[in-house]
Amino acid sequence: MNKDQVEGKLKEVGGKIQEGAGKLVDSKEQQAKGLANQVEGKVQNTAGDVREAAKDATDDVKHPRP
Repeated sequence: MNKDQVEGKLKEVGGKIQEGAGKLVDSKEQQAKGLANQVEGKVQNTAGDVREAAKDATDDVKHPRP
């Protein structure tokens, strides 16, 4: 797990909390910000997944398994 994956998950969870708080106080602005943070978190997490897959592929080329 890399930094982008961790930070992406945290943004996603934080966005869900923010969206829920916006619903509680009936704030469309907070709900929208929460949804935006969730999307940003998902994108960052996906970028981390791609980076991790590339690292694994490079490691496999450098150190093939028997």
